[in-house]
Amino acid sequence: MRVKVLKPIFAETATTLVNTASAFPETVLIKKDHWVIDAKSLLGLLAVSLQPDQEVDIEIREGENEEVFAALLNTGLFEKK
Repeated sequence: MRVKVLKPIFAETATTLVNTASAFPETVLIKKDHWVIDAKSLLGLLAVSLQPDQEVDIEIREGENEEVFAALLNTGLFEKK
């Protein structure tokens, strides 16, 4: 799913994203340019430095994708493109 970043993702917002992704057993990947990071990795999220108006892809492997997508969108950090 292609999404637009709404808020800078660092410190508290990165922790929120990691906690949300970690609530599910599925693998959640965020793809930005040549980077592919695990959304459950705080260091990975900080390394890609997601900023407002950037577009990234979120890929969910296995399980209930719609439930995970809904939870990620409900954080207020992304909007669906």
